Amino acid sequence: MQFISSKIIVFFACVFLLSLTSSCHEDQLMDEVLVYENDFSAPASLSGIENGKLMVFEEDTVLGNYNNEEVSVAVNGMPGHNTVRVVIELLVHDSWDGNNTGVSGPDYWFMEVSGVQILNTTFSNSPCVSSYCLFQSYPDPYGRHNDPKTGALETDLPGLCQYADTPNWTTKYRISKLVSHNGPTLTITCGDQLLQENAPDPICDESWSISKIEVSALTVK
Repeated sequence: MQFISSKIIVFFACVFLLSLTSSCHEDQLMDEVLVYENDFSAPASLSGIENGKLMVFEEDTVLGNYNNEEVSVAVNGMPGHNTVRVVIELLVHDSWDGNNTGVSGPDYWFMEVSGVQILNTTFSNSPCVSSYCLFQSYPDPYGRHNDPKTGALETDLPGLCQYADTPNWTTKYRISKLVSHNGPTLTITCGDQLLQENAPDPICDESWSISKIEVSALTVK
């Protein structure tokens, strides 16, 4: 009887260890192929882009600028994959007010991949001192409160319009997202909901542009 009990204990111990091993299993990257890369420097850089427009900022050609608009990029001919990596280099220009409410916010920015919302957040270019600070949600979804420019790649770029030539009024972010996806076609949509009821020229008050887009096809097991 004691021998049988010992076997039962060993059996359940093995099952427990197996469950731990399974739960600790990490996905393995089997393959990654860069499918689409656009820094908007080529003459045909607007091919496949809906509502595409170009401008020059800091001597670089960028996609934009936008205010209460959407822009979509269609990527065709995707190789076999089950995951995509989407990288957006985003420039947030002038007086974004983050999570502030009232006549000037919140200032939302979002990204969708093939109709599925991947990010809905806010950005703030506000100065942040003990007596005044307009928080943003990024790098978290909207609802969180982080300091202005949290997660930024560059913070000292000049503004585009309202604060043109004044440092610290454009912030650059590199947003990278892994998304479950398969199929030969991918659509990326970026857009905003900016509120500036007290601004005579909304797009001069706050806008955004994109300096680079990358899409990679991944096989993960």
